[in-house]
Amino acid sequence: MSIVTVVGNPRPGSRTLGAAVAATDAIAARLGHTGARDVIDLSTLASKLLQPEADASVEFALELLTSASVAVVASPTYKATYTGLLKAFLDRLPPNALAGTAALPILVMGHPKHALAVEVHFRPLLVELGAFVPTPGLALLESELPGAEPLAQWADQVVPQIAAREGALR
Repeated sequence: MSIVTVVGNPRPGSRTLGAAVAATDAIAARLGHTGARDVIDLSTLASKLLQPEADASVEFALELLTSASVAVVASPTYKATYTGLLKAFLDRLPPNALAGTAALPILVMGHPKHALAVEVHFRPLLVELGAFVPTPGLALLESELPGAEPLAQWADQVVPQIAAREGALR
């Protein structure tokens, strides 16, 4: 099993990155995954994502994502949805590129009124790419970061869905 974390915050070293890595750790622990976990921090690829020519680092990141068993995909909430940076990255994927991948959406938000965005806007994007998306997605308030309790509760909800699906696929 491979676990990849994708972070769509344009700022290097963001709170979104910290929350995404903590969420990935919580998921991995509950799945009994002790192997390496890759992190795709899109802030490092931002200048390359909109170039018309292919870039080896972007292609490598896309390959990491499409080969993952579990993908934790995180973004800050911008204009009540995920960032354009994340969208530009995911738009490079062909249809059904995430088939067979359990994708776990996380939005870090400044205000609770954005909590529905993870289900209304983010989940459909991942489903469109063919991913299996356990419920619920995770909406985290910036003011509550770091927050181990919401991550633990969320991981306790989604990991049984991932495990059940993995068992059914064998």
